[in-house]
Amino acid sequence: MATWLQNHGALLRLMSPVLLCMICGVMVPLWAQRSSSVDDRFRQATEAMRKGNLEEAGEGFAAIVKQAPSFAEAHLNLGLVREEQGRHEEAIASFQKALGLKPRVHGANLFLGVAYFHLNQLDKAVVAIEKETAAYPKAAPAWMWLGVVRLAQNKPEEAAGALDKAANLAPDDIDILYHRGRAHLLVSNNSYGRMFKIDSHFWRVHQVIAQANAEADRHVDAIVEYQAAIKLAPTQPGLHEELGSEYRNLGKSQEAEEAFQRELEIDPNNVLARYKLGVLTVEKGDGAKGKELIEAALREKPGLLHVDYNLGRAEMLLGNDAAAAQHLEYATTAAGSDLDVVEQAWYQLGIVYRRLHRMEEAQKAMATFQKLKDEEAEGSQKALKRYQVQQNPNSSQPSPNPQNPQ
Repeated sequence: MATWLQNHGALLRLMSPVLLCMICGVMVPLWAQRSSSVDDRFRQATEAMRKGNLEEAGEGFAAIVKQAPSFAEAHLNLGLVREEQGRHEEAIASFQKALGLKPRVHGANLFLGVAYFHLNQLDKAVVAIEKETAAYPKAAPAWMWLGVVRLAQNKPEEAAGALDKAANLAPDDIDILYHRGRAHLLVSNNSYGRMFKIDSHFWRVHQVIAQANAEADRHVDAIVEYQAAIKLAPTQPGLHEELGSEYRNLGKSQEAEEAFQRELEIDPNNVLARYKLGVLTVEKGDGAKGKELIEAALREKPGLLHVDYNLGRAEMLLGNDAAAAQHLEYATTAAGSDLDVVEQAWYQLGIVYRRLHRMEEAQKAMATFQKLKDEEAEGSQKALKRYQVQQNPNSSQPSPNPQNPQ
């Protein structure tokens, strides 16, 4: 809980747009129903709130509720000011008053729950925010806050459900995405922890550890865990394919090839194993066999990553330069391609263009390749400098040219 309270300032930033919308929403229709003096004070308090003058806004709304005690929205806005000021108990009293006067006033239950949250009264917070989500099921902030409170209660499954709903309503909200990711990570960790507790020697446990090592680029450790999983489940589909990928990451082509072949013996329909075996075969210089394997995989699963680059290399080996050029041209523009693959596609394209006597295009391809390499090197230098500054924040480097500092 301490972590959540330490971060409440960042969470409260989400409140401001909703807060202002509420203020704007109640101003015009209510002025017609109140005296001119209440209208003027409400307008002044609202403007102070917009400018962040919380003391002035609080005084204004407090005066309004004394003069017009049945003005629900004024109680709500006074509560919002008190909540921003960190006066949570006073905020709760104002929100409760607003709800007593108008039970469905938009936002009151949400911010009542937020105030309870900041007082660590989590059960009350859930009750209040759930009333908001029931009354206004399309209010993304309410679902997000419900998820936040559930996380504070150490209930990640319930949190994930609420935050999934929030993300569906506001898919580009960074705060929602952050909390949603955290909730799902906790659910995942809980699932894996239960796996270890049930049977630490189950093959799935070794597979999970292997996958975690692979994602962290600890390929040697990943191989050890995949081998342990295979020892316990030697015919389990998928394990040999994952093992082969780790061997390939370490440049162990022979071991990778054997793993992919074993995978296809276990599961002849494993498209990725067939594709990766085809790529390895091309890299070994067998264009015909590599092309056959890659095209077979492509028929089963169109859109395989870097497929045009690899087919282009296969066609080059076979001397089919026109076909190779077509594939490599696609590879230079393929969505999701790694920069290294794009660079190599331009390099190979330059070679193919020369073979086809398309010299001007060959020169342009090689120039593009060199430009990408230079940009990559420059980016690496900048990243290195940023790292050095982070490691030595107090150090200062003299400008190489005092007349033209960088």
